[in-house]
Amino acid sequence: MNRLKTSIISVLLLICSFDLSAQLSRDDYAKADSVMELVENVYNQVSDIHWVDSSSTFWYRIKTRDGLKYQLVNAEKTSKKEVFSTEKLVDALNNQLQKPIKANELLLRSLKIGQDNKRIHFQFEKAYWTCNLKDYSLVKDSTEKEQGPRPYWGGFFDEKGNEQVISPDSVWSAYIKNYNVYIKDNKSNKEYQLSFDGSEGDFYSSHIAWSPDSKKLAVNKVRDYFKRQITFVESSPKLQLQPIVHKRDYLKPGDALAVKHPALFNIENKVQISVNTSGFENQYDLSNPKWNKAGTAFTFEFNQRGHQVYKVVEVNAETGKVQIVIDERSETFIDYSSKRYRYDLDDSGEMLWSSERDGWNHLYLIDTKNGVVKNQITKGEWVVRRVLHVDEKERTVFFYGSGRNNNEDPYFLHCYRVNFDGTGLVDLTPEKMNHDISFAKNFDYFTDTYSTVDTPPVTVVRHSEDGKIVLKLEKTDISKLQTKGWIAPEVFVAKARDGKTNIWGNIYRPTSFDENKSYPIIEYIYAGPHSSFAQKSFNPVHYAFSSLAELGFIVVQMDGMGTSNRSKAFHDVCWKNLKDAGFPDRISWIKAAAEKYSYMDTTRVGLFGGSAGGQSTLAGLLFHPEFYKAGVSSCGCHDNRMDKIWWNEQWMGYPIGPHYEECSNVVNAHKLQGTLMLIVGEIDDNVDPASTMQVADALIKAKKDFELVVLPGTNHTLGNSYGEQKRRDFFVRNFLQIETPDWNKVKKE
Repeated sequence: MNRLKTSIISVLLLICSFDLSAQLSRDDYAKADSVMELVENVYNQVSDIHWVDSSSTFWYRIKTRDGLKYQLVNAEKTSKKEVFSTEKLVDALNNQLQKPIKANELLLRSLKIGQDNKRIHFQFEKAYWTCNLKDYSLVKDSTEKEQGPRPYWGGFFDEKGNEQVISPDSVWSAYIKNYNVYIKDNKSNKEYQLSFDGSEGDFYSSHIAWSPDSKKLAVNKVRDYFKRQITFVESSPKLQLQPIVHKRDYLKPGDALAVKHPALFNIENKVQISVNTSGFENQYDLSNPKWNKAGTAFTFEFNQRGHQVYKVVEVNAETGKVQIVIDERSETFIDYSSKRYRYDLDDSGEMLWSSERDGWNHLYLIDTKNGVVKNQITKGEWVVRRVLHVDEKERTVFFYGSGRNNNEDPYFLHCYRVNFDGTGLVDLTPEKMNHDISFAKNFDYFTDTYSTVDTPPVTVVRHSEDGKIVLKLEKTDISKLQTKGWIAPEVFVAKARDGKTNIWGNIYRPTSFDENKSYPIIEYIYAGPHSSFAQKSFNPVHYAFSSLAELGFIVVQMDGMGTSNRSKAFHDVCWKNLKDAGFPDRISWIKAAAEKYSYMDTTRVGLFGGSAGGQSTLAGLLFHPEFYKAGVSSCGCHDNRMDKIWWNEQWMGYPIGPHYEECSNVVNAHKLQGTLMLIVGEIDDNVDPASTMQVADALIKAKKDFELVVLPGTNHTLGNSYGEQKRRDFFVRNFLQIETPDWNKVKKE
């Protein structure tokens, strides 16, 4: 009885805490937006590092209290000086510009320093300039050309698009004619036909690879396939009244794909050498041939449909005999799109290869003569994130790794060096923070900027041999930021669904935070299996949610199981199960945070995200309605059968089975209980906008209430400024229970 009385009192207090007649004004929203200006109160933070040619010299930009400065550093001499006088360059520009600028507006692009350090070249205000640093005389070299529309990312690979390919010794030209391979003697112009079985639907590719000695050539024969396109309408184009119909190349899961067969030709004898490729039929992809330096063999890579088998295959140039060099297999998926790494060491007959075969992403040294692993280069319960440089002479590898240090965020990037035989592993960046490095082109030195979400960056120059700091460059000054009421994000760790694994994330509070108030919780979600996403480096404001938090919310972000950059087992949770999205871990994490902080109200939990985050947002409402009460889903890939083939088959597998329907927000739309807003750009060529409209159709058929915001002329987006306005209004109305501004009211002059 006492427990019931306590619960009733708590509910009454919660209700009374809202002023139901209150309304937020435009000024309240403007004040919330002003939080984004906090970044202006951060000084001496290094950005835009550029090494000069192959030297040990580089320049970088910082914003000081006096304006932007450009510094020139010689790592070998441990010297630092200004590239130029900001004040003098500003004066010189103001003599030529129609609108005068100040020192804090001198944001130069494509800055290049002359070899004598006496001239600089740069882009500014849509023009290219040259400045003589002796007298600061300034010449406008040319006007910047207007940029055309951005190229489409997903166009089909044109197998027929190449012109003739000249042999390395310039004696021959190779080309495709009537779907077959021809060569021509460049001196006599005499033509020879090498293949005779090409046809319109089964042709030889024009991407021809000559052997280094010009005695052989390799090319793929391609069985053609159905090329799907998506169609959408741009309702309100800028340059005409009538709508424009757009089409984009766009394969979807389950679509037919090209089948390729490597072919080998002997130029001296003008004959084709048979290559047995019968074991490589079930293709997702088969790469173009790549010759070794000696010209004794070429390799191709075979990615089996379903992404559970990945092979590197060598073909003998004399016999056409096929040998498997790498045979990577997985019971779930091989993360070829994010973790594949190969480096050929032709001189020694070896290859560097990355693999998760022991449960963690590591590097291996492979003997290419027989495909045997000579040794595992890195090992342990941590991961290699990205190879930065291979030094063949010293037989060492520089790479980013994470998770190796105990009592540290396992996502923090560190730069390591290790020998090919696995010895000599050294952390060149030992500070327990997230590191962002930039190597000199000769790899003798590198810059290192390290920080955390609540620790401002420090930038130093280190020697590549041992990581020793040779020069301290800058320490970011946030003293003014702190006087503005900035509250640093809090790193929070809680256990995953298994009760053992740590889930890492951040808690973001508004600058007006009061621990005596009760706050709704908004999760910014992106659970794409291709990476991890929670903030790790210092940034005083977050573009996606800082202004939202300012209206009276606590925003959280974390990486649940199913995302990348941890163990293979951690990652495998997503396989054929994208609706999982790490929700059991996310819910446990939020509950643990709310148990520690009573002002976090788990009866008012919402979420929002775009793209894969848009899919997860709606999935949270459909599959976990007991916890998530409201969500704003932008440009979501709501049914994985509707989205791009490479991303979805990578995680959901092939063939297209019942699990695709089980994960579909469209199929499960009738389960909606919470409050939903859908946002979509009408010309989204990343995620087919029909995916969002199909959800809307299913919700209408189920007689569900929801909001739909279609953004004319907009591509793949979280919502842009109007979507942000709608998203904030949505959460204010649903969780704060107060009225939002009357945006249609005309402001008086």
